[in-house]
Amino acid sequence: MAAAAGSPPPGAGTPPRPASAPAHYADWPAIKSPYPADPALDARVAKIVAGMTLAQKVGQMTQAEIKSITPDEVRRYYIGSVLNGGGSWPHTNKHAGIRDWLQLADAYHDASMGTDMAVKIPIIWGIDAVHGDSNLFGATQFPHNIGLGAAHDVELVREIGAATAKAVRATGVNWAFAPTVAVAENPRWGRSYESFSTDPALVHDYASAYVQGLQGDFGPHKVLATAKHFIGDGSTFNGKDQGESRVDQATMINVHGAGYYGALAAGVQSVMVSYNSWNDLAGHVDYGKLSGARALVTGALKDKMGFDGLVVSDWNAIGQLPGCTNASCPQAVNAGIDMMMVPDDWKAFIANTMRQVKDGEIPMARIDDAVSRIVRVKLRMGLFDGKRPSQLAGAGDAALLQDRALARRAVRESLVLLKNNHDVLPLKRGMKILVVGKSADSLPNQSGGWSLTWQGTDNTNADFPNGETILAGLREADGDADISYSATAQGVDFKAYDAIVAVIGETPYAEMMGDIAAAATLRHSDRYPEDLAVLKAAAAAHKPVVTVFVAGRPLFVNDLLNLSDAFVAAWLPGTEGGGVADVLFARTDGKGRDNFRGTLAMPWPGVPCPAVNNDGITTPPLFAPGYGLRYPGHREVPVLPTHSETTACAKLEQVAVFHTLAVAPYALYLAGADAAQTPHELGNDLNGVTEWPAGHPLLRVRTVQVNTQQDAKQVTWLAPARFFARSAQPADLAPMLASHGALQFDLRIDTPATAPVALVMGCGKDCSASIDVTQRFAGYATGQRQSVSIPLACFASRGANLAHVDMPFGVVAAPPFAAAFANVRIVAAAGAKGADANCPGSGTP
Repeated sequence: MAAAAGSPPPGAGTPPRPASAPAHYADWPAIKSPYPADPALDARVAKIVAGMTLAQKVGQMTQAEIKSITPDEVRRYYIGSVLNGGGSWPHTNKHAGIRDWLQLADAYHDASMGTDMAVKIPIIWGIDAVHGDSNLFGATQFPHNIGLGAAHDVELVREIGAATAKAVRATGVNWAFAPTVAVAENPRWGRSYESFSTDPALVHDYASAYVQGLQGDFGPHKVLATAKHFIGDGSTFNGKDQGESRVDQATMINVHGAGYYGALAAGVQSVMVSYNSWNDLAGHVDYGKLSGARALVTGALKDKMGFDGLVVSDWNAIGQLPGCTNASCPQAVNAGIDMMMVPDDWKAFIANTMRQVKDGEIPMARIDDAVSRIVRVKLRMGLFDGKRPSQLAGAGDAALLQDRALARRAVRESLVLLKNNHDVLPLKRGMKILVVGKSADSLPNQSGGWSLTWQGTDNTNADFPNGETILAGLREADGDADISYSATAQGVDFKAYDAIVAVIGETPYAEMMGDIAAAATLRHSDRYPEDLAVLKAAAAAHKPVVTVFVAGRPLFVNDLLNLSDAFVAAWLPGTEGGGVADVLFARTDGKGRDNFRGTLAMPWPGVPCPAVNNDGITTPPLFAPGYGLRYPGHREVPVLPTHSETTACAKLEQVAVFHTLAVAPYALYLAGADAAQTPHELGNDLNGVTEWPAGHPLLRVRTVQVNTQQDAKQVTWLAPARFFARSAQPADLAPMLASHGALQFDLRIDTPATAPVALVMGCGKDCSASIDVTQRFAGYATGQRQSVSIPLACFASRGANLAHVDMPFGVVAAPPFAAAFANVRIVAAAGAKGADANCPGSGTP
């Protein structure tokens, strides 16, 4: 059948250079840093810290989002760092130019140097530059880490780190939240593409190389690097983002610690703590959320491994600790986190932390240690030289934002050829080729998440002005006259073509939104049926079909493989789609013909529901790590079982409707009170404000936070109107009704209602049920998060057909009323608990 674990199959070519042999540790190892003990530096740090007030110290420990803080506030509050999250830009301008970034960097720097501190401490600015300077308009987007892992090229990774640093530094920013050194064990995890490999040795070597390129010794064009997310983010149960890792200590140390050992040995000066928790079931030790785990942040990382840089929290992660909020968490400070990423609640965090120090909840020694680490890092960065960001080497040089040749090389090296029956590849110049599929002409799909915006959504090709689509690359290779394109392959005369190239795959996602639920299969076609349809149309033409699969993880694609003569895993290649054509056509690059060089750095599943344990997937893969074909090859992949009888991997426990974005197949809509009025689809903009309809708006919608980053929609009613989620594919919720399921969502009332408010569930034309929630909502405190649970039985008793639900959630209201809605879902076995067993409007507040 396909490759077994171990050696590559015949025709797979030379296996990749093995990564360095990993050591096996019984406990967290001491890592030798390239920064030796420096008594003079330590004395300087101690003198600076000794001259600071408590307000100045806590200000240095605070990191605020650029949308939430002005330069003058940086000055007044002694802020140590700012960041721009994914989808945040100077002046909220997505197309901000390099000068816009540099001017804001200068403004923040000048503010930090304009305080009344005895010794002025320059500010540092952090950014998620995770595959190039990926938040910057016009910058080169390199392949995501999963593709770099397939390249098995340590030097390539070092060069990409260096190119990224040049681009970031040119904008005046001096801190990159990269590299991610997770060992992703389950492709259900929506951040799998941020992981280099399931092989800890390769992750170790790549982490070292990336830090060397990005940070080095803080010479010209270098930035502060970050090893993230400490620790075990790639090992959570069922691949759930921010979930619980259940691995034993030996696995955590030797598998998930490997990247940190490489990064620390290369001198990385910041480590970001993960959202996840760790429950060592074998050792009977539950560490809880990492942000509060002193045994790991201080005990393992700082004390045993010897890390003397700064430790930073993730976005509002401290608010997930028991007893904490986004603005108050002595547990996180005491655990050993030095700088708190509190994007919006930074003022309250400063006030609360100062009070907690004065009340003895946080020892002053812990504050002094945190600030000493921050100051030490800033001194090592050379920030005390008195220069503004615009005065440093390369500042404002737009040429440094791009390294297209390096990115194109990375694409060529990352491609993995999974199938090449009948040697249909390489293609030959002059062939008449039909290109099909939604991702052929899509720079957003090529680039994936963390590209200009957080989730990679709400982008178009125009947002990547220096990029080249895969389609454009094919036209360059074969000539415009010989390439035709049809996204759907409908209405095409296939007789005119010699071959068909189908470019299909996933659409962009990032953390949380990219998770595949435990009950769902890993079958790509379940989530993207349009890809299966386009391949069926192509295969029916009886022409050679070459599939280019653009995706952030290995997935079950046996049905797609069977419809393809050749199949290429292109991962998320970024903005240089021409690299794909280089290899498909085996073009000459001056050093010989381009051939496939990539091999799998993660196993490729051969069943829709691979078995998993605490250490990841255990079912033998269809293609093992190290697999990858070359030209020429004489290995045929046979027809593979499609397991069409497998439609789910577990009993359905939850139907997600809205979680930061609308969850497919659902979309969010706005409409007037008149049900006959045509609704307006809201779209996936996470940054702007929507007022609908234009001119005389009925509703105003903006993205806010209720639980985590940009996870909620705040809806303000300006007139009687409806806000709802709907799908063209009705869902059968009858089994969830039978299991006492409920509609659940998180809610924050911002402006209390004085008119009736109703929740609505729809079940097709002339079928719906409405529940009056006016009294219940009136009982909620304004501005406070509430968890709402409405039994499905309440809707059924009011006439809803739960076997045919197309609108699982809707709110009908009138002004004045404003509320934020988050995490809307249907949950099984949840509706008959406590007061929520009663229906609103029946006497229960």
